[in-house]
Amino acid sequence: MPKSLIYKCIRKKRIKVNNRKCEISYILSEGDILNLYINDEFFLNSSHNLEFLQASINLNILYEDKNILIIDKPPELVAHPDENYKIDCLINRIKKYLYIKNEYDINNNLTFSPALVNRIDKNTGGIVIAAKNSETLKILNNKIKNHQIKKCYLCKVHGIMSKKSDTLTAYIIKNDKLNISQISFTEKVGYKKIITKYTVLNEKYNESLLKIELITGRKHQIRAHLSALGHPIVGDKKYKLNLYNNPKKYNYQALYSYKIEFDCFDKSEFLNYLNNKIFYVNKIWFLEDANYAKFLKEDLKFF
Repeated sequence: MPKSLIYKCIRKKRIKVNNRKCEISYILSEGDILNLYINDEFFLNSSHNLEFLQASINLNILYEDKNILIIDKPPELVAHPDENYKIDCLINRIKKYLYIKNEYDINNNLTFSPALVNRIDKNTGGIVIAAKNSETLKILNNKIKNHQIKKCYLCKVHGIMSKKSDTLTAYIIKNDKLNISQISFTEKVGYKKIITKYTVLNEKYNESLLKIELITGRKHQIRAHLSALGHPIVGDKKYKLNLYNNPKKYNYQALYSYKIEFDCFDKSEFLNYLNNKIFYVNKIWFLEDANYAKFLKEDLKFF
């Protein structure tokens, strides 16, 4: 059953714990009774297992080997089926791609289902890693959790930054009702610490082009953190400030995960062949191609 459909069943009270409505975040304990009220049609019709074949085959693959896929996800494409159960999402495109290559066998119950290691927002473009096997997923999830894989972003923000580069610390909490992350610059109960490093690359028309390195990685961290500082990302409709407008009429936020670096594996570790490898996207929609190519050339000199 797709995770999105499980969530839907929980919200509609079709999944209960001890005959009571449960939250998605509830962790089962020994002795709990789990009741699932799922329509018989779901079990009689196995076509849902092949729904991913309805997704597009369009993928911008930056790198692939027997263990991983590194994809440049375009803005407006969701990573997983959303609450509306959208079939054409990144993970379904990956499943379809591997299914066509005979690397994903849906009829074999022992076959690992391809999984995303990291996610980025629907309207943010950039690099997403997918694991082709459980060992890869386990290792990379651990590296991501311990902030050992370096992820860099480019973004345009409103206004001129007070410093040309800085490492910023704040605290963040997710507001599930509003689906936003809220920032505090002092410690508060329930808030988690975030660290965002930025460097100003260019300033023009009261806008700044920033290179961002995520030291921590929380939901909406870059967008919420910069907005709280008074410099929301151009085109961001969720974290915009009323003192700025969107003169270019961007359809989504000018934020892109453009580079990822692996330098986190011991020589004896599985995936150690990825050490010292750098992957970057070849085009960013809000930057002129020539300027971006020049920036990449300079950026890669340091590695």
